[in-house]
Amino acid sequence: MSTPEITLTNQTSVLEGNQWKAISIAETLFLLSLISMFLPVKIYPAIFLLSSFFFYRETPQIKFPNWSIALAVFSTYSVISYLINYPGEPLALTNIIKLIINFCFLFFAINWLGSRDNESLVAKLDAVLLTVLALSLVQLLIYHQAYDFKLIFGSESSGQGSALYRKSLFYWGLDDKNMFGARIALMGFSFICLPVVLKNKLAIWRIIFVFLVAFLSLSRTPIVALLLAVFFLIWISVDKKWKIGLLILIGLSLPIVLQKVIRVDSLTSSNDGMGVRLVYWKAFFQHFDTISPLGNGFLSAPEFLGTYADFYRGEPHIHNTLMSTYLEMGIVGFIAYLAFLVWFVKDCWLKMDNSRLWLALFLPIVAIMMILYSGYDNDVVMYFCLIYLIGSLQEVNFKKVKISL
Repeated sequence: MSTPEITLTNQTSVLEGNQWKAISIAETLFLLSLISMFLPVKIYPAIFLLSSFFFYRETPQIKFPNWSIALAVFSTYSVISYLINYPGEPLALTNIIKLIINFCFLFFAINWLGSRDNESLVAKLDAVLLTVLALSLVQLLIYHQAYDFKLIFGSESSGQGSALYRKSLFYWGLDDKNMFGARIALMGFSFICLPVVLKNKLAIWRIIFVFLVAFLSLSRTPIVALLLAVFFLIWISVDKKWKIGLLILIGLSLPIVLQKVIRVDSLTSSNDGMGVRLVYWKAFFQHFDTISPLGNGFLSAPEFLGTYADFYRGEPHIHNTLMSTYLEMGIVGFIAYLAFLVWFVKDCWLKMDNSRLWLALFLPIVAIMMILYSGYDNDVVMYFCLIYLIGSLQEVNFKKVKISL
């Protein structure tokens, strides 16, 4: 009786092995691009560029959707601003190169993904996401072990959480608490969503695993983003009776979440990350009239915050994508970037009728962009690729999605 089962298992293993043997150069580079974002040596720009070349080669016809035109306008304006304000300045040069490379990668990757059947790529992507998240967990456990596991149940402040990240122990991800946490949230939510699309299954173990890694990062950023996205994903996947139970569960757990995870008591403190953001945002609105309609210039946030904020901790941006964009690029840059976002979302919606899935996929990136990113980071670009890839695979009927272990 066991022979057919053994045979079937062997056949499955052979098929999986053949899938990896049949992987194309562009597929390999796409997965390597994702992995390269977690490496301590910053080789991802070279891999992004090489990937873009092979995406171009494997794309039958390059298209120029509206979002790519808006992105080209934003990129051109950013380069002009850089040349006017900071020609040759090392940090500015690094960032403008990063902007160009990342947006080129996004343009060619979306063209490539939109021209092919991505089912086999997604199976490989699932394994890669599990690997990078598992290595992230190991990295965080190494940090906690060196700190004698004193913060294993959470930190009392952002400053205390940041102290966990020792550069001498850094080998994977990022040595910045918030940026590493955001990367975990985005890659983790992609990992949660894959079986929803492929198998109509919402796996509890994946949710627990991703939340565990995010919690150990000691950053509120991934927790808030994941709470929003996962709650919505579960909400649209369960019947009415389970929704009532979900609301009761949230009501019971809310005090603990607010106190231990979000640390609501210290939100406005000057040594808290959210308190710092509030100070920066207040400076932006109070001194909005000092910002040129053409923008204060590429990477001008440090000068602005150093002049007008009640205090300044040295960050390169204002911790909000849209505010940073207007501050640096003015009306032109702001409208161009906003148009890019709107048209990109619209293209996703037109690609596949998955409105609720698209909403779930965009929730974490929008939440994080409003409190962290500058807008042209590799995390943002890669997650937009993952959104497009996952959401356009096939239509999802959430009435058929089953929650399983």
